[in-house]
Amino acid sequence: MSEYPAGGPPPQIPATRAPTPRPKSATTLRQRLAELRGPSVAPHPLDARALAALAANPGCRRRALLDGAGVDKAGLATALGSPAAFGQSQFAFVRGNAFEAKVKADGGTQLLSLLFERLGGGADSPGEAAVPDLTAAGPEGRAARTALALREATASGGWALLDHPMLALEVAGSPAYLEPDAVVVHPDGTWTVVEIKSFPMIDSSADAAKVGAAARQSAVYVLALERIAAVTEGARVGHRVLLVCPKDFSNLPTASVVDVRKQRAVTLRQLTRLTRVEDIAAALPEGTSFAPDRSPEDLGSAVEAVPAAYAPECLAACELAFHCRAKARAQGAVESLGRSVRGELGGLTTVAGVLAAAAGKEGDPADPTVAALRRAAALRAEALESVRGGVVCR
Repeated sequence: MSEYPAGGPPPQIPATRAPTPRPKSATTLRQRLAELRGPSVAPHPLDARALAALAANPGCRRRALLDGAGVDKAGLATALGSPAAFGQSQFAFVRGNAFEAKVKADGGTQLLSLLFERLGGGADSPGEAAVPDLTAAGPEGRAARTALALREATASGGWALLDHPMLALEVAGSPAYLEPDAVVVHPDGTWTVVEIKSFPMIDSSADAAKVGAAARQSAVYVLALERIAAVTEGARVGHRVLLVCPKDFSNLPTASVVDVRKQRAVTLRQLTRLTRVEDIAAALPEGTSFAPDRSPEDLGSAVEAVPAAYAPECLAACELAFHCRAKARAQGAVESLGRSVRGELGGLTTVAGVLAAAAGKEGDPADPTVAALRRAAALRAEALESVRGGVVCR
């Protein structure tokens, strides 16, 4: 297992460039973001799942701004006439909560037993673990209380179970508050993230896509914990996460260890590339607002004022994906065909431009992309001609 030592550098997420100078009369960033979502609207929390999705598409300024301002993207998509068609069902939500409560029952005895079995590392059996009270006012207060509990648990040299701790991570100049299912403090000072999911683990194996999503989500928690560990003597964050799921087709919990070093590195690199929310907000026209009491026309204009980076992968991760897809298709943008296709087409940005280049009407013949398109078009025409002439290729 590879961890960062307590004295190592914290995983900072720097801005890609210096923030744009603001006039002295300009409002603070927090006030500006409140104006964008509506002064009377409570901010929508940015959880680890959304943060992982944001990291997967760091070039999308639209999502960075909306998430940073705490705008309810699902409500915004509905107001624009393109409601999101994904999300967890109420039944799955209730089932997941019931399973989590079962795993954490009796002071987390069963959870700690699973963790000791998979990640004991020579330490004494947990037996009973300390379960600190993390109650505090607001997310800032809970994050501060969690940091204090982690330091106290590490200094005590025993086992501790933090149930739904609150972690803070600065993303693109805006704070994000994250709530993992649990964090366990080992006697040697290691902090382990625990993710509890309701999808089954059949024959000690779970759905690869779901495990991957859980790993990306856990990597965000690891990054947030590393900020606290960097200023906590004797602490280190484990890069092996405990994933707890129902065993086979029962409701009995089982667990496996997931190494998130790769996901952590990718997430950190992508979050580093994000443009600061303050810079994006400063570039918006005066009066731009995503308040729910605005008309669909005003909301549409506000959304279009922020550049997006649509890709088909957004359909599984962003509430505004259907709106962005419709706009991309209407503009004939090649992004609607996928990131891999977009990468292969180089400077050709529209479907019409690609077809014109293939037909020899536009483009530089010396451009390898244009040459490849024309060659493909010639081969297609030759194949169609052969079919019309009755020639069958074997």
